[in-house]
Order: sequence, then structure tokens, then C-alpha cells
Amino acid sequence: MKILKISLVFFFVSLAFYSYSQSAYFPPTGDWEQKNPTDLKVDAKKLQSAIDFAIIEESDGDKNMKIAHYQSAFGREPFGFPVGPIKDRGEATGLIVYKGYIIGKWGDPYRVDLTFSVAKSILSTTVGLAVDQGLIKSEKDLVYPYVGPIIPYDPQKAMMNKSDHLMEEDVFDLFGTPHNRKITWEHLLRQTSDWEGTLWGKPDWADRPQGNSVDWLTRERYEPGTVYKYNDTRVNVLALAALNVWRKPLPQVLREQVMDKIGASPTWRWTGYENSYIVLDGQIIQSVSGGSHWGGGMFISAYDQARFGYLTLRKGNWNGQQIISEEWIKKSRTPTPVQTNYGFMNYFLNTDKKEIPAAPESAFFHLGAGTNMVYVDEENDLVIVARWIKNDQKAELVRLVLESLPKR
Repeated sequence: MKILKISLVFFFVSLAFYSYSQSAYFPPTGDWEQKNPTDLKVDAKKLQSAIDFAIIEESDGDKNMKIAHYQSAFGREPFGFPVGPIKDRGEATGLIVYKGYIIGKWGDPYRVDLTFSVAKSILSTTVGLAVDQGLIKSEKDLVYPYVGPIIPYDPQKAMMNKSDHLMEEDVFDLFGTPHNRKITWEHLLRQTSDWEGTLWGKPDWADRPQGNSVDWLTRERYEPGTVYKYNDTRVNVLALAALNVWRKPLPQVLREQVMDKIGASPTWRWTGYENSYIVLDGQIIQSVSGGSHWGGGMFISAYDQARFGYLTLRKGNWNGQQIISEEWIKKSRTPTPVQTNYGFMNYFLNTDKKEIPAAPESAFFHLGAGTNMVYVDEENDLVIVARWIKNDQKAELVRLVLESLPKR
């Protein structure tokens, strides 16, 4: 009887959410309805103050992103030079979406710019789709049985004297070491793998190096799952592993299975590096990056960022179609045991309200350098896209927007 009652409660909760998803507004392709804030009982003056704040607190980083790169810590790292395309950024830009409607905007939301590590949340989506469709049985599976030999595409080798590179590897194994064979998909998603090696010319130890340089190459590895370390080389390992599972370019997977379905524009681009091409099934395919640490990554407009954020707000459901499973969204929002404000790949969580004190603990945000933020707040039916705002002011922007909403 108790099990029956629990089942009935789950059924009615699911039915209520499905009914709500059906009645909620979803913007059609090429259009997003804008409403006067007062029509939704939002304080227009307070909302405008929030928008003015976002404009005033624009990032003071150089708009020439190559200069900004070399002025940052990234450019001073070992092997810190860019290997992917970089584009100058625009001005402070953003959107405020409340109950599905745009109630505020600033800058040029149509402008396509790099979104840096927000691309990690998009990368994790392609892994989630593979799990949803059975290409990956479980995110807790070891990765190495899913990944075959990696054959880099290097046309220059064909013109070399073969004796010049007899000692070079023509094929490499992402998970060939005893340590790397213990890594699961979840370890990579949560940035707790401590994967060892070099990918696309970027050694794992060269990304945000810590401690004494004499120990960078020889230190003892942490057991996978025990230590969190934000590391873009390992993120790129995840992207290459996902490419091996899908056996086609991840941007194609994303376009067909997500972006076209949510009405995104044709202007976004997801790229890798000039040297991140492999040969797979007789085709030359670029493995994309999960950020723009060394250039490349996701070029996207604020409108398309908002659509992705709105999809995650609606638990993967878009106008009645379950694009990403609700279960995957739930897992993505589950805290990483050794880094409790982090879920899967840049689902940053508001655990104990530490990140954004004014926001509900259930709120989360997709976050990239710049700062690029896609704030998602289910309790307030709110999505905020803020681009090129000072990182230490993003929480205040959220507070000001929340202050403008009607009291519940």
C-alpha cells in the first residue's frame, strides 16, 4: 500500500509538470515574444536598475580577445598559446526571461561571441544524449571500453622523410595507462578524473599548474573521484571520447538533437583546434573543445544561450518534447561529493547559497570566463543571460533582478 501511494504521488507530480510544460510559453524559431515587465507584475524601475548595473559593471578585460588571453593567467601558462580561432568580443549584453517571456535586454543579443566554458554544459549534454539513447550504458561505466585507437589527421607527415619520425606514434590511446583505465564517464563529467597525458599539444599538468614545477610531471596521481580539478585538457578528453561513441561530429549531434528542436538560430558555431582532427570511419572529423581556454569552443548569441538555459529550466522538455531526459538534468544538478557547488560540466550549483546568497539554493548557472553566465532559477521561473560582466558582480545582478519580481 505504501509503495502504491508513493507511485501515485510520483504519477501526479509528473502529470502536473507535464501539464505545466504544455501550458508554458516556448519561443518559436526566429522569434521570442517580449512583454512589458508590468504585464507580469514585475517592478519595471527595479528591473531597469538591474540592467543598468549589468551595463556599468561590464568586464574591464580587453575586447581584443587575443590580447585578453595573453593578459590573463591562461596566456602565461606553459604551452598557453591559442590553437583555435578567437574572435573579438562585443559590449556587455544580456537577456532576462521570466515565465518564458523576455522582459529585459541590453547590448546586442544577436551578436555571436565566444561563450568559453558554458560550452562544457553543452558538451555534457551530448554525453547525456548518448546515455539516454543507450550508446553509453551508464555514466558510471569505465570509459576505456568505449574508445578505440585515436588516429590523428596529420597531412604533413605524408610529406616527411619517414626516417624523421620513426619513433613517433601514429595512433594513440587515450586510456592506455593503468591510472586512466580506472576513469569513468562520471569522473570526467565532474572533473575528478585526474587523467594523465597530453592532448592536442596541451599536457594535463600545463592547465592551471599548481605547486612546485619540478613535481608537475612526476607527482602521484589521485584516485579518480577523490579530488576535483578544473582542467580543460581533460574536458577535451571527454569531447574526444564522446566523438568516438557518436562516430560523427558533436556539433552535428547538437544541431540535430537539440538546437534545431529548440528553435536556435543558424549562427552558432562549435569548433575545436587547428590540430584536433582525427580520421574516423574514413572521414576527417574535428574533435571540438569544451571551452575557449586555448581558442575555439562555442561561438553563440545571447538568444541561443537563453534557449539552452530555458531548456534546462524546463528539465529538458521543450513544448512537450523531452529532448534531454529529466533524469540527466537531475544528475547534472547533483553536487559533486568533493566539490559540492559543481554538478556535471559547468552546472554550477548554489549549494548552501554560497555562490548567489539572494537566490534559491535550487538555482544553478552555466558559467564561462568573460564572464558569461546563464542563470537558471526554477523556483522563480527565471533565466538570466549576462555576458561580459565582472565575475564578482554576477551575484549582485541576480539579486537586483530577483528584487524586481513580484513577491510570492
